[in-house]
Amino acid sequence: MSSKYTVLKTVFGHDSFRPFQEDAVDTVLSGKDLLMILPTGGGKSLCYQLPSLLMDGVTIVISPLLALMHDQVMALKACGVAAEMIASTQSREENDAAVAALLGGELKMLYVAPERFGSDYFSRLLTQVRISFFVIDEAHCVSEWGHEFREDYRKLHQLRERFGDVGIAAFTATATPQVQEDITQQLCLRQPEVLRGKTFRENLMLNVWYRIKDGRAQLMKFLSAHERESGIVYAFTRKSTESIAVFLQSKGVKARAYHAGLSSDVRADVFHQFIHDEIDIVVATIAFGMGIDKSNIRFVVHINMPKTIENYYQEIGRAGRDGLASEVLLLYSTADMVQRKELILQLDSGEQYRNEALRKLGSMMRFATSEVCRHQSIASYFGDAIEACATQCDNCLNPHRDKTDITREAQMFLSAVYRSSQNFGQAYVIDILTGSKNQKILQNRHENLSVYGIGKERSRSEWFSIADRMLELEAVLRGDYQVLKLTKFGQEILRGKHSVEIREDRLRVEKLKSVKKRMVYDDVDMEIFDTLRSLRAEIARESGVPAYIVFGDKTLKEMAVLLPVSKEEMLDVNGVGEVKFKRYGERFLQLCKTLKQ
Repeated sequence: MSSKYTVLKTVFGHDSFRPFQEDAVDTVLSGKDLLMILPTGGGKSLCYQLPSLLMDGVTIVISPLLALMHDQVMALKACGVAAEMIASTQSREENDAAVAALLGGELKMLYVAPERFGSDYFSRLLTQVRISFFVIDEAHCVSEWGHEFREDYRKLHQLRERFGDVGIAAFTATATPQVQEDITQQLCLRQPEVLRGKTFRENLMLNVWYRIKDGRAQLMKFLSAHERESGIVYAFTRKSTESIAVFLQSKGVKARAYHAGLSSDVRADVFHQFIHDEIDIVVATIAFGMGIDKSNIRFVVHINMPKTIENYYQEIGRAGRDGLASEVLLLYSTADMVQRKELILQLDSGEQYRNEALRKLGSMMRFATSEVCRHQSIASYFGDAIEACATQCDNCLNPHRDKTDITREAQMFLSAVYRSSQNFGQAYVIDILTGSKNQKILQNRHENLSVYGIGKERSRSEWFSIADRMLELEAVLRGDYQVLKLTKFGQEILRGKHSVEIREDRLRVEKLKSVKKRMVYDDVDMEIFDTLRSLRAEIARESGVPAYIVFGDKTLKEMAVLLPVSKEEMLDVNGVGEVKFKRYGERFLQLCKTLKQ
């Protein structure tokens, strides 16, 4: 019987496991339930693909992401693994062939959507085969407290009821402690081994800029450092995706829009062009990118602020899946906060849900305006503790931006919180300070407070920045219904025991700065790399698969440095296994020999 190390090398082309991968593989092989929380790019798929090849029977992989299923099945087949999917995107003949292969014992892995488990036929079908274990990908979708709750995931508790002791391995890139507990309960996991990787993505550079006007000048400045690289630009509305795509095209950028309002044929064409490197940028609503296994996405830009940190973390996770240096940019403004809040308040989902959504939106806004390490802020949100990144975010690279003293304004704000009996939220307190005559202020007779109108010299947007600084410093804390409460530190600020500063750019629009080119391939001869990339594109077209299925950029980069001239040397390149060498290796070997001469 093959060992896990032999399979790792011969099938997947890797010499060693990444952090947590071997522990996950061992847990699955032992038959125990597993809950793994590992950032995108950490190598979750190998954690269930590898053990499935060492176990009897077929592994059933449940995923909500049809694009990811398709990509992973293609990638597995390219490695010589018998894998299929059953999905609504396939023809009846294709699905029937997958069922026949399943019943014939020909498959090691079968990918399906959670909706399949609403069918008695499918459940009865699975009782006719030997199942090695179940995999539940994107497991956060089972939780009402997550950011992508899907009703069909709630039915997956049936796996335990119908298939008894068959092991279950659940995977997600993001989960707060609350969501983690909910996943365990909803999926009926039995004393699962919980493996939680660090949230820190060391290859991602995080930037956050206050958006100037429509952000297009800033977008072009950012893209100037990423010529000929693949990336995603996220916009809030369908109309925005189309107008930004047209704008980029007018600047000579290979870009296209993608949103749910386009025909399925157009969406499929955009998707095909992107994964085959025929266009560089997709401008999309947040639905795009879910499940894309394209490994060489070098940047992600948000033109508008996402609604939650979970969404943001998932979306930036689509950059740098191959582990190479990648960069993300978030453009935000107070208008984003207002727009998102209005949509939440219009939801007919109950007060508890709306309050939770508002809390998450507030966390996202505080992240955008924060002065501390971006990676550290994300980690803290997910209950993880890490050191400041030092070099991988704008805040750590520019810790000494010009600051201004706002001790007086801080005392005004904290005094207004106190004098309104600590019974109101941020917006209401700001209404008091700016002298608003809204009905609630007058009903509560708060126009008679000594602090009423004392902050008129500052705009509401400036006061929101000041309020966020108070929350960030924990001078106030949010309680139920967003109500602000003074802390001991806040009381000390009121008594003049501490001064408070804020970055000036949080109170005014910062001038547009130049962007330094981040050299992803600075240790590679680009002429050699481009020659290898051209061969990869040629083979991909012949094989009818995306280029990254042949070899990823990371493999190509290593190949360009080493220029192997024998099979043994080629197999030493990370990402080249026996099957891929048999299919593609000889042509790359001959090219490397020529390039080395």
